[in-house]
Amino acid sequence: MSLRFQRLILILITLVILGVAIILILFNTKQNIVFFYTPTELIENNFAIDKKVRIGGYVKKSSFIKKSLNTYEFKITDNVNELLVFYNGILPDLFREGQGTVIEGFLNNKKNIVASKVYAKHDENYMPESIKKELEKNNQWKKKL
Repeated sequence: MSLRFQRLILILITLVILGVAIILILFNTKQNIVFFYTPTELIENNFAIDKKVRIGGYVKKSSFIKKSLNTYEFKITDNVNELLVFYNGILPDLFREGQGTVIEGFLNNKKNIVASKVYAKHDENYMPESIKKELEKNNQWKKKL
């Protein structure tokens, strides 16, 4: 075998290994990505009842009801449609009406969800109080919000 042929084989083997690695990475990424739907997408598409879904939207104003110690009922909306959410558990600290949220749970019927997890979303200006106090103490906090 000539040196030229050996280089060609080495380049081909490298390209094959690189191609297989890229395919494996893309395949694994596709399986692990988790999307969430808006209430309108969920209502318009035919999702199976008792299917686990993620819904993203805003907590509708004046819809939050505390049923008992850790049982809550509220509506999530995308300003077009809304879904009624039932949740039993402790809500995140940033959870409130008008705030963005992602609900993970099971579809009870076309307009009801029994939530197993509730995630609160915050805006880009949010900073935890402990960090904010530390920055204020060091005179590094600048309020330009």
